[in-house]
Amino acid sequence: MRKINQIFRDFVLEKLEVVQVAAMAREKRVDTLGPGNAFRDWLVEVLGERIADRNCKVHVYKILPSSHTVCRYEFPHQEFSVVAKFYGEPTGWKRNYNPVRSMEKEFDTLKRLEPIINIPRPLAARKDFHCVLLTEHVKGKSLYRCMKEDDGLYDRLTALAHAQRKLHDQTRSDYRKEKDFARFHKVLDQLRLDPSTRLRYDRLLGDWWYSSMINQPFGCRVHGDANPMNYLFNGSKVYLLDFESSREHANFVQDLGIVAAELKHYFAVHRRNARMAEPYIGHFLWHYGRNESEFYSITRALPFFMSLGLLRMARLGQSPEHRAYILQEAQACLESGLKALS
Repeated sequence: MRKINQIFRDFVLEKLEVVQVAAMAREKRVDTLGPGNAFRDWLVEVLGERIADRNCKVHVYKILPSSHTVCRYEFPHQEFSVVAKFYGEPTGWKRNYNPVRSMEKEFDTLKRLEPIINIPRPLAARKDFHCVLLTEHVKGKSLYRCMKEDDGLYDRLTALAHAQRKLHDQTRSDYRKEKDFARFHKVLDQLRLDPSTRLRYDRLLGDWWYSSMINQPFGCRVHGDANPMNYLFNGSKVYLLDFESSREHANFVQDLGIVAAELKHYFAVHRRNARMAEPYIGHFLWHYGRNESEFYSITRALPFFMSLGLLRMARLGQSPEHRAYILQEAQACLESGLKALS
């Protein structure tokens, strides 16, 4: 049976590697806007003195893939771009939401976080342009590219750990454990699992609920979408992108668990060896924690949030084999964490 499982796993990982490469963010030039275009003229108005030539044309680049229509607007010969995210134009799995409220929520979150961590500067939000959220464009290398090119990954993870620590420490609140479980169940609902699989997850979550492994004396704001494309490195700075899924009163280990899940998944798919991720995960957690006691506490809660991170990936419309592989790994994370108690 073990050999059959390994053959299945190798088959799935071979297919996944092609899918993952295709899923890298890319830009496609789709339009050029001139004076008289309402959206282009609004951009010029918002940017004010930052635009030297107010009669210039604006090149439009669509950024793919994304959960909504996202475009970069480039002002030629001025070395300046902005990014517009259109909440009124969903392109991913998420369709049942209030676009105005979502736009306003992320804009407000970005304004609050601007003094704390490095983020693309929020510039404006306007509902009558398909609920657009406008931010500065930040150049840099994504964590995904750093993983792919093996570009100083340990140093990148150190910088990311410090950035996440700063976010979590400076947004402390009370911890609402029930919200973490509600979030987990919501993701399971979105996956529409067969009854027997869902029952297994429900039982595992029940065991986690009655354990003390994810209890915390305080909560905080989490990024909520800690995937490798949402971290950009520019010189010594790391920028955090996309706070649509950010929320308060959460367990800080959520962000750490999603990063760990992404690392494990990357090495499983591209290097055919998930265990290669372990030293990177350990390094990341060690540089996040302040002492050995905190490091130990983090590692106890980590499997719960790694499972959540994997299940988030399973929503993205993969092949049946890919989905089955991720569900298997997510369940194994929950089980391994509970075994540590016995």
